[in-house]
Amino acid sequence: MLPTSTVEQRRVDITATAGQAELVATLAADGFVLIEGVHDQARLLALARSLGAITPHRDSTTDGVTTIANLGKVGHQAGFAGFSTDALNPHTDRSGVATPPALLLMACGQPAASGGECIAIDGKAVYADLAETEPEALHALSQPRSAMFGGACGHLGAIFERSADGLVAVRLRFDELAQFAPDVTHWLAALRASIDRHTITFGLESGHGYILNNCRWLHGRHAFTGQRRMHRINAEPLPHLGIPTGFEPDTRL
Repeated sequence: MLPTSTVEQRRVDITATAGQAELVATLAADGFVLIEGVHDQARLLALARSLGAITPHRDSTTDGVTTIANLGKVGHQAGFAGFSTDALNPHTDRSGVATPPALLLMACGQPAASGGECIAIDGKAVYADLAETEPEALHALSQPRSAMFGGACGHLGAIFERSADGLVAVRLRFDELAQFAPDVTHWLAALRASIDRHTITFGLESGHGYILNNCRWLHGRHAFTGQRRMHRINAEPLPHLGIPTGFEPDTRL
């Protein structure tokens, strides 16, 4: 697990004069930024619209904002674990659709009484780690039609997928809506070990949040108590911003 200072290096003041330019540059290079000053949904929406076209979610309101909070029994249904107080395994958003949105924006409306820390993992670092330590694993995890996400009507693909532009995009979930081919199942322990090595854990206060490249970074959370409330928006980045929808593949594969 990486130290919290690793993520703190990616903190951007979006209210500063050069804040927007720094935010875009950091997203383009690293795929992850911590932000402050998003004290309400209107500010988060304005920020999302400055970066891309908002993508509606199954659970969002008409403006594209999803409020994530404990909804009791709802959170125990398949695919609704975010609406519980349970820990969330590392995952990418909308893994069951053909083309997941490339940006995820999250802002804290109310922190938990205890627990609820966010986790984030750079899929590019996991990919490079496996290329170095377990190349057979990476080969298996990159095979087309080796993983099904989202149930029977979901997406059949791979954990590490090549896109049309030659970049690698990560797609992953570990819940009951994920099924893996035997060769992939064999290497899941190695994948989880690499994820653990590259996990960053951090807390968020009210009005703080993060933006990540959903084609590169995994995210999740620890279990919590209290009335934790988060606001989420998915978006497709504006083309002129130069935010890639993945990362360069390893030339050794």
